[in-house]
Amino acid sequence: QVQLVESGGGLVQAGGSLRLSCAASGRIFDITTMAWYRQAPGKQREWLAHITTGGTTNYADSVKGRFTISRDNAKNTLYLQMNNLKPEDTTVYYCNVKHRSYWNRPESDYWGQGTQVTVSS
Repeated sequence: QVQLVESGGGLVQAGGSLRLSCAASGRIFDITTMAWYRQAPGKQREWLAHITTGGTTNYADSVKGRFTISRDNAKNTLYLQMNNLKPEDTTVYYCNVKHRSYWNRPESDYWGQGTQVTVSS
């Protein structure tokens, strides 16, 4: 099992920045793709960005140029640097990792507990 603990959310003014972290722990063998999502009440979870083991990144248009995803493989930690935040970025943010318990095992999905980001206008 893999546990994910998120941190870094909070209240910020529009135009400000926040950095989210997601630390993985437990029986870790191979974390592959790591990603960030967000979900507003009553809406579907929205994919924001992902990063592969090798560092290849991809972003949703809604955050491209403002958010930067990164990872520290040695620390099993995922980050999301959020700049130029807008009121519409207000919601709960979740990290997601895909993990294999061994080389020939399929990947399993794990989710963080969510962290609230509130951007005031």
